[in-house]
Amino acid sequence: MAESNGSQDQVIQVWSGDKSYEDQDQIAREVAIAIVYNGISHAVMMATPCDLEAFAIGFSLTEQIVKSIDEIQNLEIDEQRLGFEINLQISNRSFTNLKERRRNLMGRTGCGICGLESLEQLNFANLQVSSNCELSHLAINSAVEKLRAYQPLKSLTGAVHGAAWCDRQGNIVNLLEDVGRHNALDKLIGTLAGDNKLKQNELANGFLLISSRASYEMVQKTAISNIPILVAVSAPTSLAIRLANETDVTLVGFARDGRHVCYTNSKRLK
Repeated sequence: MAESNGSQDQVIQVWSGDKSYEDQDQIAREVAIAIVYNGISHAVMMATPCDLEAFAIGFSLTEQIVKSIDEIQNLEIDEQRLGFEINLQISNRSFTNLKERRRNLMGRTGCGICGLESLEQLNFANLQVSSNCELSHLAINSAVEKLRAYQPLKSLTGAVHGAAWCDRQGNIVNLLEDVGRHNALDKLIGTLAGDNKLKQNELANGFLLISSRASYEMVQKTAISNIPILVAVSAPTSLAIRLANETDVTLVGFARDGRHVCYTNSKRLK
């Protein structure tokens, strides 16, 4: 069985009508990814094993383990028998903060509120997006129409999500894929953080487009990254809407076929 970073070959048996035949298919890979900080294991996520450096950086930023990419001093990826281990050396200040709020976290492709110790931790009222970005409805439609063309792994396997950062004209600047929707977003944010051509304040003048539903976690990662608008091709959840209101994120859902629905902060849509 041949495999690449994102997919692998699989012999399949197909039934169609009254006929049966053997064929070859491409399957999205899903493996365990252990994230280790300063020698101490913090999380094990199930993810597609490509763009792992971006994934580790994005996870570290959106989980607020580090405040900026500069606090990551070294990053090494080690392939092992059971998956991959990503070892990050972070600043002493970041590691001290991490130890103070250490939690036992096990991530999955359908991860909910992973590792929270109390309901009080759901309060993100102190997290506010600061952006006066305005976006046209035509820009959203334009990006959605282009989305499929930017998802090669989904076209190949049909089993992964995509997360894209788009400029105000609706051009897809970058897109990353993974079997987990929040993993894809972490990979995207990690890639954007490491892009020397893209200044961090430019993120506040564009929007995110995701090929999935909008969960609370997706809104959280959007707000932490100070990106003002999140567009999802599927529905948002009630907690996602609540958090978008609290953090001043413009949340758009059901973006498809030239139509979309704004659930919060429509002031940015023109």
